Amino acid sequence: MRMPRRALAAAVVALVLPLSACGSGGDDSGSTDASGKVEGDITFQTWNLRANFKPYFEGLVADFEKKYPGTNVKWVDQPAEGYADKISADAAGGTLPDVVNVSPDLVAPLAKAGLALDLDKAAAKYKEEYLPGAWASHEIPGTEGTYAFPWYLNTGPLFYNKSLFKEAGLDASKPPKTYDELFDNALELADKSDGKVATLANVPTIEDFGRYGVELMNKEGTAFAFNDAKGVQLLSKYKELYDAKALDSQALTATPESSGKKFLTGAVAMNPGSALDLGNFKKQAPNLYKNIGITDQITSTGKVNMYVMGVMVNAQTKQKPAAVAFAHFVTDAQNQMSFAKKVAIFPSTAGSLDDPYFTEEDGTDETRVRIAAAKSLKNAVNYTPVLFSEQMKTELRNSVAKALQGKVSPKEALDNAVKACDRLLQQQG
Repeated sequence: MRMPRRALAAAVVALVLPLSACGSGGDDSGSTDASGKVEGDITFQTWNLRANFKPYFEGLVADFEKKYPGTNVKWVDQPAEGYADKISADAAGGTLPDVVNVSPDLVAPLAKAGLALDLDKAAAKYKEEYLPGAWASHEIPGTEGTYAFPWYLNTGPLFYNKSLFKEAGLDASKPPKTYDELFDNALELADKSDGKVATLANVPTIEDFGRYGVELMNKEGTAFAFNDAKGVQLLSKYKELYDAKALDSQALTATPESSGKKFLTGAVAMNPGSALDLGNFKKQAPNLYKNIGITDQITSTGKVNMYVMGVMVNAQTKQKPAAVAFAHFVTDAQNQMSFAKKVAIFPSTAGSLDDPYFTEEDGTDETRVRIAAAKSLKNAVNYTPVLFSEQMKTELRNSVAKALQGKVSPKEALDNAVKACDRLLQQQG
């Protein structure tokens, strides 16, 4: 399964924006009315889920068709690679499916092009069934409405290597809880190991600025704002870590996979992850697994980052009642709970995280991580702005790299990144 952390790497979808709302040819294209009899043929598209979850989705479709006689759901699944390009091509060609698995960054251009149904108008009666932060994740700054049902969520703790902490003279039972503690510990680890052990393996991303409490965009969604004093402060701290070798020397080109390998081999003391990683540690690095420490994500806001997937309804569908009913069915509490027990993800429905599956300890680390993540998700937010495209992520990463290398100051780097991202934002629409 393609987990949300990596699934959010969407390609450029600006191709959609110049389009008129061409959809799949409904003659009520301007309407958000989804009332009426649930019947007819609809197509449901998922994102790289058939290989591992075929029986689940076939059962889901059968249950829906049984509940609503006269409906027929055709399920199609697309590969992970090129998914955003596929959606762009379908949008341009008027062949977008009726119900589509999306991430927030994919839904934004579709909503702007008039291809995503506004659920605040078409399905407002369902809003209270979902966690507020999850429902809000498919809102678009500067635009009224919500454009997808929230589906599965993910988040995770920070893992740390207790042995490396002990060797540096740090108390392995007291991992850092604040940014100040994190930066202090990182400098000490680097110093005590003569620069051989870095604490972090990744440069700060947009979600890191969000967790630090930086205002990422203006409320109108017309300009970015992460070059404020707080943003500059965070990047300056990372520059200090980089110079002291407390940030891994290969962080400028790191991927989640390469960072994970650094953690496995003991070259890095801390790394973010999820319950899925514990099995990997046990199998690939038993010595690390024996010394694994688990602590909460560090934030200045008190809210962890949430990765979220959604289910969008094509605004141009010919079968709005059936499409909305099916999108809601896929994401209702019962079906989300069933899906969450098949893979290490979390339901976005209100109350589901209070289920014993997410609250009762059984003595295993896997359950401990699941319970901690479920608790933190109740007020989590998706820090990555829905309008923050892959091109923008690249601009920020390049600017951060220049600052860490000392080619520009942290302030100049973030000013340049904001200018570039604002320019790309204007091109979007």
